[in-house]
Amino acid sequence: SMASPALLMRVVASAYSVAEKAATIVRNVMSAGDLGIVEKAGPNDLQTKADRLVQMSICASLARKFPKVTIIGEEELPTGDVTEDLIEDGHCEEILKKPCPAQYTGIKEEELVIWVDPLDGTKEYTEGLLDHVTVLIGIAYGGKAIAGVINQPYYNYEAGDNAALGRTIWGVLGMGAFGFQLTEAPAGKHIVVTTRSHSSALVNECITALNPDAVIRVGGAGNKIIQLIEGKASAYVFASPGCKKWDTCAPEAILHAVGGKITDIRGNPFQYNKEVKHMNSAGVLATLRNYDYYASRIPNTVKESLVP
Repeated sequence: SMASPALLMRVVASAYSVAEKAATIVRNVMSAGDLGIVEKAGPNDLQTKADRLVQMSICASLARKFPKVTIIGEEELPTGDVTEDLIEDGHCEEILKKPCPAQYTGIKEEELVIWVDPLDGTKEYTEGLLDHVTVLIGIAYGGKAIAGVINQPYYNYEAGDNAALGRTIWGVLGMGAFGFQLTEAPAGKHIVVTTRSHSSALVNECITALNPDAVIRVGGAGNKIIQLIEGKASAYVFASPGCKKWDTCAPEAILHAVGGKITDIRGNPFQYNKEVKHMNSAGVLATLRNYDYYASRIPNTVKESLVP
């Protein structure tokens, strides 16, 4: 008889369905018209009804199935009962059919940490830049991002009424990443993707030093990693604090699963164990290819300004 699927594959398969449910909630809140916006730390740090409902849905759904897993979400929410309509019990059969990479077959529930950004690109969501929005579920083991799910609720939203709306990208280290067409940026072109709403003198100084052919300013860490894996940008550069572990965990797993690299601006890897501080204080540098080219051109003045 077939052995039952390894825990990691069951968690990823559930996270896939949970992310699809999240996308439905995100779209329903938008179409209902009342976003319920509250400012957290200021006008560029917003929370909407979608952030709140999605986080409750993701965390409660995964906690019910995997009670010993540590789940850390972006939003500070009161703990209380979550209504049944927010619970997603399904899983993606296709993921369960794939063999778990050997190094992860023995993982126990209590060894996993799941980092959840219920709605990455909230500001863009409130402004109608819907293609920037992602739902991020990152899975860490031994302090390392090993699997991730990125859902784009509005993928294809400008393609007309007959286009299928939304998509789910997922990946596991040692297995690869799925749900998109892996594409490299044009050879010899240096296209940098960076922040849209959190720019600063330091952010701009760093980008100028790279002498890029083009700069793309978009919202959302998930969205920026998608620009890398679909060949629209060659480097994601953010020389500033502000990004958090739930922004980078899922995207890191997917990027690393296809041979890319993400670190802070100083070249340090991110840690995802449950005790770690949430802020990525030293910014972000990520590429699908040619990481060393960009890393070698980050000015020392920029590195010294950003303390991990």
